[in-house]
Amino acid sequence: MLFNLGASLPSISGSYICKAINLSLLILVFVSWFSTTSFGQTTPETDFLKAREIAFKEKNYSQAIQLCRQVLKQDPQYIDARILLGRLHYWNGAADSALVELKKAYAQIPTYEDAIQALADVLYFEKQYDEALHYLKAGLTHLPQSRGLMTRKAAVLAAKTNYKQAYSLADSLLAGDPNNEQLLALTNQLREYSYENRIEVIYDHTYFDEQFADAWHLAGISYGRQTKIGSVTGRVNYANRFATNGWQFEADAYPRLSRTFYTYTSFAYSNDLPVFPTLRAGFSLYANLPKAWEGEGGVRYLHFDNDVWAYTLAAGKYLGNFWFNGRVYLTQGNDNLANAYSFTTRYYLKGADNYASVILGWGVSPDDRAQAIRLNTTTKLQSFRAGAGYRFVVATRHVIGLNATFENVEYFSGIKGNQVNIATQYQFRL
Repeated sequence: MLFNLGASLPSISGSYICKAINLSLLILVFVSWFSTTSFGQTTPETDFLKAREIAFKEKNYSQAIQLCRQVLKQDPQYIDARILLGRLHYWNGAADSALVELKKAYAQIPTYEDAIQALADVLYFEKQYDEALHYLKAGLTHLPQSRGLMTRKAAVLAAKTNYKQAYSLADSLLAGDPNNEQLLALTNQLREYSYENRIEVIYDHTYFDEQFADAWHLAGISYGRQTKIGSVTGRVNYANRFATNGWQFEADAYPRLSRTFYTYTSFAYSNDLPVFPTLRAGFSLYANLPKAWEGEGGVRYLHFDNDVWAYTLAAGKYLGNFWFNGRVYLTQGNDNLANAYSFTTRYYLKGADNYASVILGWGVSPDDRAQAIRLNTTTKLQSFRAGAGYRFVVATRHVIGLNATFENVEYFSGIKGNQVNIATQYQFRL
């Protein structure tokens, strides 16, 4: 049996069909427009903000790069997106692409501080110091009060080994912004490099209430010179201890390995045991870490009648006007030798050479020229010390330091004595 399908369906006019189609299309267009403008809006501004979030929070540089390109496709003059794109390329390992984008941003607005800073940063990290300095100097002609540009200029000058000029610039910036942790760290690094030559005289006086009838005296004179690889110092020390005189000859250096790492090396010899150890040597590796942190790991060696080894670990941090440092010495030698611990803080006043300090410590430090001789014993060295000091500059070239330390020492089992150490320092830089 055949069915008449045409007869069973209602008749639909052509005009009704057209109206239905037009309405459907209108709904689709409205939904599409509504979804892109209200829920999935992709304007240059929202894409830029999303790129920043992905870059800084998720560290997904490739996706952030694609978003920045999308922004620039919509708005080629969006300079902040181009600067971010340049930085992203560098973080993603494409230095050449980074420089191309950042130079475009600089050409677009040569007086835009963010563009100058970003370009100078990449050139600095790529060791293109002369070109970085060129852009910074040009930027400072338009923005002479820009602390960001001046700080970068100091870093570039330091990288070019123009330490004196770099230190002068960084220290002047620090005087106007003493809470700047990064600037304080940079200024302290530059301080020792700012003058090629320095002469220093020290004198330490140690008074004992019970342990010794006579005070201890330590005096020294040194000459240091700044070289291309770091500072080198020669020193002669004289001491009167145990009612005996002695001499010690010493040399130390701080070779730089890179912008991040530098080392400490030291060697000293004396033929006057027990006033000085016969041999003293040391080595440390320092790392300048992000966010004004510094780390250190090293070893110290002392030879008396026996060998004494000490391993040291330390961490330092700049926080506002303060510098904090914690250190531990793990000592290996006679079975009864105790480890040593110290905590030091400095409060900076006007510059890197103007600060007050406080120190708390337990045990004997092998780095303490005045007291390290006490490691020549089989008695367990339990002691506590607390001290304070002040260091300041007079007429730029003269540095004066004063320190006082009180120490309570157990020098025989169950027997303790007190001692007071007064240390003075004078340094002339030329």
